Amino acid sequence: MAAGPRAASCGTSRTSFRPSMNVFITDHGFPHVDREREIITQTGAKLHVAQCKTAEDVIAECGEADALLVQWAPVTSEVVAHLNQCRIIVRYGIGVDNIDLQAATARNIPVCNVPDYCIDEVSDHSLALALSLTRRLPQTDALVRQGTWKITPPTSFPAFRDTVFATAGFGRIARAVLERARGFGFQLAAYDPLVPTEKFAALGVKQLQLEELFQEAGILSLHLPLTTQTRHFIDRTRLSRMRNDAVLVNTARGGLIDTEALTEALAQGGIAGAGLDVFETEPLLGDHPLRDVPNTILTSHTAWYSGGSVPELQRKAAEEIVRGLAGLALSHPVNRV
Repeated sequence: MAAGPRAASCGTSRTSFRPSMNVFITDHGFPHVDREREIITQTGAKLHVAQCKTAEDVIAECGEADALLVQWAPVTSEVVAHLNQCRIIVRYGIGVDNIDLQAATARNIPVCNVPDYCIDEVSDHSLALALSLTRRLPQTDALVRQGTWKITPPTSFPAFRDTVFATAGFGRIARAVLERARGFGFQLAAYDPLVPTEKFAALGVKQLQLEELFQEAGILSLHLPLTTQTRHFIDRTRLSRMRNDAVLVNTARGGLIDTEALTEALAQGGIAGAGLDVFETEPLLGDHPLRDVPNTILTSHTAWYSGGSVPELQRKAAEEIVRGLAGLALSHPVNRV
């Protein structure tokens, strides 16, 4: 990760706009791209919009790009090899696992994300999943709909004040989640080996070691990037170390969890529930066994969304493109070039 904003250099002059620069949106799911068009075309650059699904699509559609705006399309090493004049790649969102950073760095192309949008939205969604599962709302709701009326829930659970709300990761979103949880009286804890001990103390959050995270968490909310080191961060071994009354929440990246192992743990009562907004394969397959596990809440990668988060994301991504084309310091580079 880059230490902070820095001017990017790709071996060509970046001090001014070249006439008729081409910015390509590889793909998007927005109602429109009017914001991007306004911001980008004001510089004299041209905006081209595609809906690429594969690396081959990106190569065919976007080979003449001076800049790429990417949502889900794969920007593989083969794609990067065909970007002969690209000055910057910007991902609509936080995760950049669909972009080959190593290949981009080798070609001296900066890759940027938009990590400072939807912080509130994802935090709210994470807490909503955690609260609902901890209070066993899905199970109780199902019983009521089936005609069963009991004034006690189907399983026992601790009070919030007796529950450790822990996050894996202690970045922007994790801290926002824990601040929200503080208002409900939870005991706050987090695991993040990259954050100094004094930062935990300053924010009143207990610092956990990796093994303690699984042993102590009554709620474990994942807020990690997806890397080769964090893929299947939650596997069978770690699930077996969790409390059987604990709930797991994931609004980060689906690949953080071994889905097969989680499905087994839920079905066998190894943990009490899971709230998932992201999955290893999206959309979630129609016959996926998670759909039949009752102690879950499954949402369709919507944690990021609000009426305000969409235009904010589009604006910030387009503004980063303009900075890259103009040779200005970038706000959020994720590789070093």
